[in-house]
Amino acid sequence: MSRNLVIIPTYNEKENVLKIAAAVFALPMPFDVLIIDDGSPDGTAQLVKNQQVMQAGRLHLVERKGKLGLGTAYICGFRWGLEHGYDYICEMDADFSHPPKDLMRLVNACMHEKADVAVGSRYVKGGKVENWPADRLILSYGASMYVRMVTWMPIKDPTAGFVCYKRKVLETIDLDKIRFIGYAFQIEMKFAAHTSNFSVQEIPITFVDRIEGTSKMNSGIISEAIMGVLQMRWARFFNDYRKEATLVSN
Repeated sequence: MSRNLVIIPTYNEKENVLKIAAAVFALPMPFDVLIIDDGSPDGTAQLVKNQQVMQAGRLHLVERKGKLGLGTAYICGFRWGLEHGYDYICEMDADFSHPPKDLMRLVNACMHEKADVAVGSRYVKGGKVENWPADRLILSYGASMYVRMVTWMPIKDPTAGFVCYKRKVLETIDLDKIRFIGYAFQIEMKFAAHTSNFSVQEIPITFVDRIEGTSKMNSGIISEAIMGVLQMRWARFFNDYRKEATLVSN
């Protein structure tokens, strides 16, 4: 049986962290959960520690000191997942904007179809967004179009943060070459997979804006994404995201 891991970064997610973990554990497909907490002052990590007694061997926690960025949290989680032998490594938000039940569809796309990377997409046929104001939807969709034009990636939702990776993808990509720490990280990982000749498949999902907790989006994150796309495209002429020499599993 394959081993599946879900990485969930947290910062001040006490309202959501146990609920999202419980929703993942309730799925008919088995998943382990890895929480990467960046020193949440609201006690998020302690809630996870308390719950680990009830979910021994399935609920894991890495505590970091301070807000070190979304990208570095996922890189930390990827390395942890590889070290612990997981076959399919997923990423998702803690706030239920990504439907937990769709984790199974992402893994199945990698397990039974031709996907090396499966993306929960808002902008393919069948995907949609709920509870977003019009200006935010326009900004997000416009950003996706901008990324596609600059990078030439045939991915309609390149900023999506609901993703499943086959183990071999994360073994092949040199994670030390991933430079961005905000939401540009999501774009860069897809760019790295695409330019490393891995198959990226988009799975339609319904994205729902968070109900509890506070959004982490800010102007610095947006600026990094805008400039980061240009830097990625330019750097591609000189650098390769793949490790120079590696043996990967099938």
